[in-house]
Amino acid sequence: MSEVSEARGDRSPLAEWLPGGRLTLAVLAVLVLLLLVTTFVLKPFAIPSSSMEPGLRAGDRVLVNKLAYRLGAEPQRGDVVVFDGTGYFGDAHYIKRVVGTGGDRVVCCDRRGRIEVNGRAVDEPYLHRGDRPSEVPFDVVVPGASLFLLGDHRSASSDSRDHLGSPGGGMIPLDHVIGRAEWITWPFDRLTGVDGGGGFARVPDPPAGGGHG
Repeated sequence: MSEVSEARGDRSPLAEWLPGGRLTLAVLAVLVLLLLVTTFVLKPFAIPSSSMEPGLRAGDRVLVNKLAYRLGAEPQRGDVVVFDGTGYFGDAHYIKRVVGTGGDRVVCCDRRGRIEVNGRAVDEPYLHRGDRPSEVPFDVVVPGASLFLLGDHRSASSDSRDHLGSPGGGMIPLDHVIGRAEWITWPFDRLTGVDGGGGFARVPDPPAGGGHG
C-alpha cells in the first residue's frame, strides 16, 4: 500500500486533471517549449521568390536565429538576414544579404564591374550565374544603425537599389531586422548552412565618424 500511495503522491495535480494524464502534460510542455523557441530564439521562414538564388531557392525553408543581434551584436557585411520591410520596401518580410552597414560607402561599380565597399572591391561568388553585381549604378553612404541590402540573384531582386528614392533611401533600420538566416532545413536534400559571404572579410572599416551606430 505504501508504494502505491507514494506513486500517487508524485503525480502532478495538473496531470490528474488532464485527459490522458502525464502523456498529455508532456505533449503540452513540448508545445509550449516550441512556441517559446520560435517566438524568441529560432523561427522558420519560407523563401517566396528566386531573389536569393542560387543559394536559396523559392520554396526553401530557412531557420532564422532571432537572438543573433539581440545581445549587443549587429549584422555584419555578408550576413543573410530576414527583416520587416514595412515603411521601406513594402508591408512584408524579406530576406537579403547585408552589403553595407552604418557608415559604409557602397559604390557600383569599379572598372571590373565589382561593387566597392569603403574603397575595396568585393568578390561575390554567391551571385547567380550570368548576373552582374548590378546593372544600376549607385554611390551611397549607409546611415548609422541602418543596412544596405541586396539579393544574390541581382537581376531578379527588388532590394536597396530599387528604393534609393523611397523613404529611408533604400536603407533598412537595424530595429527592423528579425534575425540571421542560419540553415536551410527543407527540402531535406538541401540541408546546409546559409553562405555568409566571405568576400567582405578584407573590407576596411569606414572612416571615423562615418556613421556607425
